[in-house]
Amino acid sequence: MNETTTEPLAAFDSDEAKWAAVLARVAAADGAFVYAVRTTGIYCRPTCPSRRPRRENAEFHADAAAAERAGYRPCQRCRPQEAPLTQRNAERIARACRRIEAAEDLPSLDELAQAAGLSRFHFHRVFKSVTGLTPKAYGVACRAERVRAELLNSETVTDAIYDAGFNSSGRFYAGSTQILGMTPKCYRSGGEGLEIRFALGECSLGAILVAASDKGLCAISLGNDPEALLQEFQDRFANANLVPGGKDFDAWVARVVGFVEAPEVGLSLPLDIRGTAFQQRVWQALTEIPVGHTISYKELAERIGSPKSVRAVASACAANSIALAIPCHRVVRSDGALSGYRWGVERKRTLLEREAALVDAAVTENLRE
Repeated sequence: MNETTTEPLAAFDSDEAKWAAVLARVAAADGAFVYAVRTTGIYCRPTCPSRRPRRENAEFHADAAAAERAGYRPCQRCRPQEAPLTQRNAERIARACRRIEAAEDLPSLDELAQAAGLSRFHFHRVFKSVTGLTPKAYGVACRAERVRAELLNSETVTDAIYDAGFNSSGRFYAGSTQILGMTPKCYRSGGEGLEIRFALGECSLGAILVAASDKGLCAISLGNDPEALLQEFQDRFANANLVPGGKDFDAWVARVVGFVEAPEVGLSLPLDIRGTAFQQRVWQALTEIPVGHTISYKELAERIGSPKSVRAVASACAANSIALAIPCHRVVRSDGALSGYRWGVERKRTLLEREAALVDAAVTENLRE
């Protein structure tokens, strides 16, 4: 089996280190050097899938130009004289994205793959690895953006639907709530008519604001200033009908505060999660991180099948508006250091320390038994 490992070597500063990288097909070696085969007169990338030469027949050059000056010709399989495969794929997918964005109707997978010069299956896999979404999901997201813009500019909802590229209003309405997070009429009016109950409270982390629509919790915010939390909440739902929660809603707030203080008890309340398809994949993965555990942004990207979408994963974590219930605080940098947190790095540190203590206590108790 031809495999390419991404495990880096400390440096490629000796021929033996370079040869080891060739044997392991280390991806990080691409661009650092090329190797040439004396018996064939061909030079290759370190990750070339072709059969490896005997060590005594291999020599190393700084780049393609140096190998060609030495009289070698490029391998037709790995094409070492061209940009790295990852860069070429990124360029292909960027062109495909522009094509999807400009098209009135979503191009077929076959059309997109043919334009990219890839097979249907390979194009689908590369597109998802680069963008974090399938071509169809990307097309739906682009169309959703057009719908949002058209709803604010068109004279009628029907005009907006057709101007955004939907061939029938029925097809759009079937998924309108998922696309917009509310009905088209409600979105067109800036959330007018959408009722959201809310309440402010206090917990060990400071002020807390809890809000819920008829579908479930749509916001849990933490901060030092209750008025600032309320202002941010009102700005986010500027035209919705914001209703102070009554006694029945106080029970929800109490459960959220209880969850803050004792996360091991869980939070069995419905959530109203609104975001792109990619964000929802990230948020779902966050809910699967156990109490007392942390993972890196890179590991989270790998869990959702998009290892190259680390920055997009970090952005999705930052866009999370439901603190604790979607535990983005359990994601840290690759070196274990704490990175930014929407509700403050010190709160993140406190939450992680509290959850780690819970796990330690449980382990100690089990050992006693």
